Amino acid sequence: MSESLPILIENAVQIAWEFLEGSGEIVDGYETSQFLVNTIRRMVLAGERRKIMLANRAIEAYRKRTPQAA
Repeated sequence: MSESLPILIENAVQIAWEFLEGSGEIVDGYETSQFLVNTIRRMVLAGERRKIMLANRAIEAYRKRTPQAA
């Protein structure tokens, strides 16, 4: 399991994106994609390499940043 870092980031972003899209939480696609890439990139640079953990933490950060639709 030795994915290159760009592939790891891409895969984690894809997982997070698909989850958020499926749950109807994406309002602005461009803003969401930038947020996910930047959030996951920072975690990877800090040493995290577990793809699902990266995706889950990015989803959590997105939800904390974006108000929930009522």
